[in-house]
Order: sequence, then structure tokens, then C-alpha cells
Amino acid sequence: MAISAWSAWWFLPFVLPLCLYVAFTDLREMRITNQAVVALVVVFLLVGLVALPFDQYLWRLAQLGIVLLVTMVLNAAGVMGAGDSKFIAAAAPFVAAGDAQMLILLYTATLLAAFATHRLAKHSPLHRVAPHWISWSQGKKFPMGFPLGFTLAAYLGFGAVLGS
Repeated sequence: MAISAWSAWWFLPFVLPLCLYVAFTDLREMRITNQAVVALVVVFLLVGLVALPFDQYLWRLAQLGIVLLVTMVLNAAGVMGAGDSKFIAAAAPFVAAGDAQMLILLYTATLLAAFATHRLAKHSPLHRVAPHWISWSQGKKFPMGFPLGFTLAAYLGFGAVLGS
């Protein structure tokens, strides 16, 4: 992995609770809160100064801006929700550019697992554990914060163990 174990260990304890919160709120409310997205950016801005060499820190900030522009266009085209766009942009600086292909594979696996889990729970007695979650009644819509949050958390977890 291109991410260093050092930086992954620095980011993981701060990012993990935010990722879990994003997954939970998207399942419950079908929205990713601005507070969670801002908190993720603040974590990068502060912890990134310790976790990364300064030149990498600046490039990762540039990633945030580039990904934000791309996801805003995708949101405007109706491809994804605004919360998803903001979360992806806020998560972008945590990802080493050399890990992009691996991240896509990880996201694909996480998305398939999250979709199957959500649909199975929705159509089983498990949905009674949280009967008021809005995501149960959204038809074909799916809470993408669920797999997005788990993808970032898993990436940093793998990076902490397998990073360079």
C-alpha cells in the first residue's frame, strides 16, 4: 500500500468514529450531515500536519479540492447525492494517490456487502431493531454513506496494518 502505516495509525482513531457516524446517520435518516463532513476535513487539517510530510499534506489538500469539483458536477448531473459528494471529497485527502486502484476494489466489495446486508435486513425481522430508519422505506434508493464510511475506515485499517 502507498499509504504509510504511520499516517494510517495517526488518522484511524479520529476518522473511525466519524465513519461509523456517517454510516449510521445515512441508514437512519438518509443523509450525511455537514457536521460530520466538516469534522472529517478538520481532522485532516490538524492530524495531517503530524501524520504526513508537508509536501504530501499539500498534495492531499489539492486532492480534496479536485475531488470536490468532480463530485459537485456528478451531484449536479443527478449521479449522486450532495452528502455523498461532500463525504467523498472530505475523505479524499486521507487516501494516498498510489492506492486509488486498491481503494476502488475495496469500495466495490464494501458496496456489494453493504447493499446485500441492507436489503437482507430490510426484508427480515432484523429491521425491527431499528423500525424508524428511513432507509428501509426508500424503495430503490440506498444509503451510500453506509459503504462509503466503511470503505474509508477499512482503508485506514488496512493501511495501519499493511502500509509502507
